[in-house]
Amino acid sequence: MTDQPPAAPLRIAHNAMADGSRAYGPSERAIISRAAFGDAMAEIGSWPGYAPTPLRSLKELASSIGIDRLWYKDESQRFGLGSFKALGGAYAVLRLLAREVSARAPGVPVTALDLVVGKYGKITRALTVTTATDGNHGRSVAWGAQVFGCNAVIYVPAACSDGRRKAIEAYGARVVVVDGVYDEAVRRAAADARANGWFVVSDTSYSGYMDVPRDVMQGYTVMVEEAVQQLPASERPTHVFVQGGVGALPAAVCGHLWESWGRQRPTFVVVQSQAADAIYRSALAGRPVAAEGALDTVMVGLACGEVSLLAWALLERGMDAVVTISDSAALDTMRLLAQGRHGGRPIVAGESGVAGLAAVLAVAADPEARTALGLMPDARVLVFGTEGATDPDIYAHIVGRTAEQVLAL
Repeated sequence: MTDQPPAAPLRIAHNAMADGSRAYGPSERAIISRAAFGDAMAEIGSWPGYAPTPLRSLKELASSIGIDRLWYKDESQRFGLGSFKALGGAYAVLRLLAREVSARAPGVPVTALDLVVGKYGKITRALTVTTATDGNHGRSVAWGAQVFGCNAVIYVPAACSDGRRKAIEAYGARVVVVDGVYDEAVRRAAADARANGWFVVSDTSYSGYMDVPRDVMQGYTVMVEEAVQQLPASERPTHVFVQGGVGALPAAVCGHLWESWGRQRPTFVVVQSQAADAIYRSALAGRPVAAEGALDTVMVGLACGEVSLLAWALLERGMDAVVTISDSAALDTMRLLAQGRHGGRPIVAGESGVAGLAAVLAVAADPEARTALGLMPDARVLVFGTEGATDPDIYAHIVGRTAEQVLAL
């Protein structure tokens, strides 16, 4: 796992369609909006165990790479699921079940508490949700199905580790392994859902399938607003680096900040694995383009070959650039955080979760890239650490310690 080939050169694709003067209008609000965020916040904020995750200031690391501020939103403990995905999949399951119960019992208001206590169990127990996942999203959907009272069948690509499969099964879901990459698991889940009358709860959208992915993305904005509220008074980031597989997360972050801050929004950079670079290729082409090859990367949460259409509708004008990073950059960043070399308490972060920070470090070390993205000494950078040790065995192999040992340092 840790024996990686030499890192390929850092790649940057500037988005020629980026429009910093464009107002956040009705077409954008139809995807992500502060109004819909209010609904998501009211719901998710009422769930047992909800608490804002910490925004960590990596002061010494910022100083060492020659920038003013570096903030890291740490999602490693979100709802005990270990990733930000808990905000999206479970919220979308709730919304879907509420709609389905209301359709079968018109005029009856349905609350999350009603579903949790099984008030409509006769209806929900007959329903099945399904999705494709590399791990975290499927765990969130399975958790939501267990909490709100329906069945779940989760499709994973062959490369999904045993640890991540078992974490999904722990919430009562049935896991189906697909002999192929993530995008093939997406197609298999959709086909089986049509054949069996199941409901797809995916974080990627495609023609004819938009409503549920919109709910997933809107759930993510809870994390974004938390970060906004946790920033020091009168300080805003000049740059935001966000990792993206299908693009749902960066689109949610981009849309929320775009609507909130308008023309004063930060330079927005999407980060991808060099081996799974659909958004990078799409930025170069000016339209959605699929990645090529086997999508073989340790950043399994980013190992997606196609861009979500909803995500692209926001990113095509809202993102400024896309950066691709090597596996070794991600692994080195995991170790840096675990060893506390950022200047604070050790942080547990997974392979995909560190991608945004890894990109900042890679850009800062490359004078040409640094100039190209305006990462100057007065830069204030926000990144999202989107997962913790979601496969404990893999994490321990990479870092040399278990997550528990890291946190005990």
